[in-house]
Amino acid sequence: MVDLAYVFAGFFVGTIVGLTGVGGGSLMTPILIFFFGVKPYMAVGTDLLFAAFTKLGGTVSFARQRIVPWRVVGLLSAGSIPACLVTLGFLHGVGPASPEIQSLMTSTLGVALLLTAAAMLYKAVRGKQVPRHLAASDEAHASTPRHWSLPVVFGALIGTLVTLTSVGAGAIGVTVLLLLYPMLPLPRIVAADIAYAVPLTLVAGLGHASLGSVDWPLLAKLLAGSLPGIWLGSRLTHHTPDRVIRSLLSVLLAWAGTKLVLI
Repeated sequence: MVDLAYVFAGFFVGTIVGLTGVGGGSLMTPILIFFFGVKPYMAVGTDLLFAAFTKLGGTVSFARQRIVPWRVVGLLSAGSIPACLVTLGFLHGVGPASPEIQSLMTSTLGVALLLTAAAMLYKAVRGKQVPRHLAASDEAHASTPRHWSLPVVFGALIGTLVTLTSVGAGAIGVTVLLLLYPMLPLPRIVAADIAYAVPLTLVAGLGHASLGSVDWPLLAKLLAGSLPGIWLGSRLTHHTPDRVIRSLLSVLLAWAGTKLVLI
């Protein structure tokens, strides 16, 4: 029964990721900690590789639909990957299982979830509706930020946060993309967010694996559910009211963030 619960949790999170670009870390890490009793450092490490392989499946699906803005993905990755490597160096120096790092991870994770919930709720309730379709002639303009350095800087911040907590590549990443690329259609925002998270979470996850903070059997069970889930979610992204989903997710993330801050 426990094995089936892991598979179901993977399917649920994978579907949400495919629909919104959100949920790889912000949902799975709290689920592992609160519902399955996994240690925070092990939950973060396992979830990073879970997110990498899950979002790889989503990226393949979006790439086949030809809606991934690769220029956006490249700029974000230029900031996130170096920041990830620096943060991994810090974790190698102090050890992920130390009480200080455990406390830092849970506190940072809680704050990240609360910020994510607030950003998602604002976008769902007050944010402008993002167009879902764009003429081919407007694609280049919509994929150009106000300044090339902005996605690199935000990518570095997200890379640091993701490596420490496994949260940020999806929820905070979508919010950043909506701010930097306001004319990019929502399906392309989701596709960009999922695609750039693949190399980031893979590098961070392998770094955590080298520290011994990945539960490989658990990872296999989660992926058994998430890969079909993200395929389904990516197919439904054009037909789902994103405001409803983001509102519900923001409430769930606020609950998880509050519990982590109060630990």
